[in-house]
Amino acid sequence: MKILLVEDEPKLASFVKKGFENEGYELEVAYDGRMGQSLLQQNRYDLVVLDVNLPYINGFELCRQIRQHDPHQPVLLLTALDSLDDKVAGFEAGTDDYLVKPFEFKELLLRARVLTRRHTEDTAVKRVLRLADLELNLETKVVTRAGQRIDLTTKEYSLLEYLLLNRGRVISRVDIAEKVWELNFDTNTNVIDVYVSYLRKKLDKGYAIKLIHTVVGMGYVLREG
Repeated sequence: MKILLVEDEPKLASFVKKGFENEGYELEVAYDGRMGQSLLQQNRYDLVVLDVNLPYINGFELCRQIRQHDPHQPVLLLTALDSLDDKVAGFEAGTDDYLVKPFEFKELLLRARVLTRRHTEDTAVKRVLRLADLELNLETKVVTRAGQRIDLTTKEYSLLEYLLLNRGRVISRVDIAEKVWELNFDTNTNVIDVYVSYLRKKLDKGYAIKLIHTVVGMGYVLREG
């Protein structure tokens, strides 16, 4: 199991790192929110443990960013903020669990085991996204239709994954821009329409049943027929 700890107190970070490594976990430490954000973009983790009062990007905001990119990533907030309002803010940001400092390491370990076990069980069920004869494997990043492999660029894959996670739902260009491109939507650019066109050529061309549909004035929807 691989864990990311985002904690700006070196002594506490060292204590937690040593504890998890003694239990057989691999743990990386980021000492501010920006460093945590960078590591999350480069690596996959079984659990992310976040302090809240972090330099550059606080834990609540980083948690929201994680949720936007990966709804299933286990996150635990580990913070001295102990008011009910703070806890509500944490869960509204998308955390799976909330542990207040000071804490006993045994409790942190127990909560980590519960979250990683639940994630492992969920991943076994959700590792493949499907619609009709289209499949996207979240583990291998392989996309097939009718058993035939389809090679996608990184951005095409991200767009398809987002559409599959929201299959049957009309997704606006603004939503796609924020969730896939991570930018404020510029009405003067047609980059989203271009990439949807790329996907159509790779996914729908030559098939009787079309999966990508345009809803005029609203956006796009991935559905069967």
